[in-house]
Amino acid sequence: MRRIAITNQKGGSGKTTTAVNLAAALGEKKRRVLLIDLDPQCSATSWFGIKNPDKGIFRVFVENGNVLDIISETNVPNVHLVPASSWLVGAERALAGEVGAETILRRQLHQLPSDRWDYLVIDCPPALGILTVNALAAAREVLVPVEAHVLALEGLAQLIQTVDVVKERLNPELEISGILACRVDGRTRHAQEIVEQLRGRFGNLVYNTVIRENVRLAECPSFGKPIIQYDPRSYGAHDYRALATEVIRQEKERK
Repeated sequence: MRRIAITNQKGGSGKTTTAVNLAAALGEKKRRVLLIDLDPQCSATSWFGIKNPDKGIFRVFVENGNVLDIISETNVPNVHLVPASSWLVGAERALAGEVGAETILRRQLHQLPSDRWDYLVIDCPPALGILTVNALAAAREVLVPVEAHVLALEGLAQLIQTVDVVKERLNPELEISGILACRVDGRTRHAQEIVEQLRGRFGNLVYNTVIRENVRLAECPSFGKPIIQYDPRSYGAHDYRALATEVIRQEKERK
């Protein structure tokens, strides 16, 4: 089972959009996906139409709950969800000073049957706090969505430094497996220049796929559907299907 944390501490980078729509696109390709929502804003949970998740994954972090007890089915084939709730807002304070708090999620994931899902996708909060560190300690890969804007590049260096620290201290298996340019407006030269800068600096780490700015992609959360269900012919659906194909291809390239 591949374990992928989708993270960027900068808001508006397309993190939850990527987590939800990549999971759905992988599911469409017959891959079994467990999506974990670690964001106190609960955006991925709401996107799948789960209205009353109780305390969700907060129970795992603070009440010693079992992650297997809170897995929910979604309306997307082959995709299951571990929901978040607003209780997560208090998780950082509740875990402050607790020994081993950084590895709670990793220990819980050991309880998952290894053959039940092909992918574990973690939607991280937009901050480099204890929840994000838990995701990085539990994952093997990091997928970084980056908004095609010059200010977004500044935060990328900080995130890479954090990944290096977690790799050194908590999780030697951790690697950045891909950087994804999001919200790319093809009508502007600026967006194209940012994508070129990413490719020039990070080379093959940058996915060939870019996620184009798309109105339908912005609309679909309100309807509780990923883009491949909301508008399967849209640019957004095309782009996330292409990303899923690239992510799957990575497995063949590593063999």
